[in-house]
Amino acid sequence: MASPGRRSRRGAGRLGIAHKEADRIVIDAVHECKAPFDPETCIDDFCVTLKQYRITKVTGDRYAGEFPREQFRKRGISYVCSEKTKSDLYRDLLPIINSGRIVLPKSDRLLNQLCGLERRTARSGRDSIDHAPGGKDDMANALAGAANLIVLAERRQNTGSGVSTLRQHWRQLVRRRCARGRGRTRTVRPVIIA
Repeated sequence: MASPGRRSRRGAGRLGIAHKEADRIVIDAVHECKAPFDPETCIDDFCVTLKQYRITKVTGDRYAGEFPREQFRKRGISYVCSEKTKSDLYRDLLPIINSGRIVLPKSDRLLNQLCGLERRTARSGRDSIDHAPGGKDDMANALAGAANLIVLAERRQNTGSGVSTLRQHWRQLVRRRCARGRGRTRTVRPVIIA
């Protein structure tokens, strides 16, 4: 998971690298370019690290538009935008941490950022997870993104492609009902609660 950030006094560029060992997710590296920094220099540093791990594809946020994609592409790394928001990544990280399925690197800064995350509920009722006002969460975000990519790869491996599994599941249910000989076949529509 990579996000080069932007030129500012507050934000930081971040990179998280992880792999799977047996049932555990191992975070290999979490790098941060502290503000103020030059995004191109930060991307150069990230690409050197990525090439050491033989990584040719990164996933990052949509924050800076085409800029990070273009910069990574110039350096031979493809950049894909994450489907999940920062808040969703944090929400999905919690059960992984609580179950002990993740091995974290020794970093007080990372632990402080994880412990500083707060859950807030907006007036609309929607939950969001973010750092406290004035806090930082750059390394925690890289960690959550890297762990999420490992979990998604596990799901794809266990279910095939992972894209149309719900549709396949419902087709199997309809086929089983037809095979039982219950007479006429009704179309079953799935109900998805988000």
